[in-house]
Amino acid sequence: KPLGDKNIIGANVTKLRKLNMMSQKELAVNMQLLGVDINFSSLSKLEGQVRSVCDTELIALSEVLGVSVNWLLGLE
Repeated sequence: KPLGDKNIIGANVTKLRKLNMMSQKELAVNMQLLGVDINFSSLSKLEGQVRSVCDTELIALSEVLGVSVNWLLGLE
């Protein structure tokens, strides 16, 4: 299924999540522990690039996945 065009980090999030052997549910729970209100469905849409990502989600994703925001954005 082709990726959407609502964000540019979705493919990188999926790649890192799988490298870390983490399910979407686990990633969502870890983000929730950082105070980000995201559910499995929203995360799935984010990864599929059919949903925009907000700044707090971007920061939480970088923290949970152990990479910089710039890496997620494809800038490094």
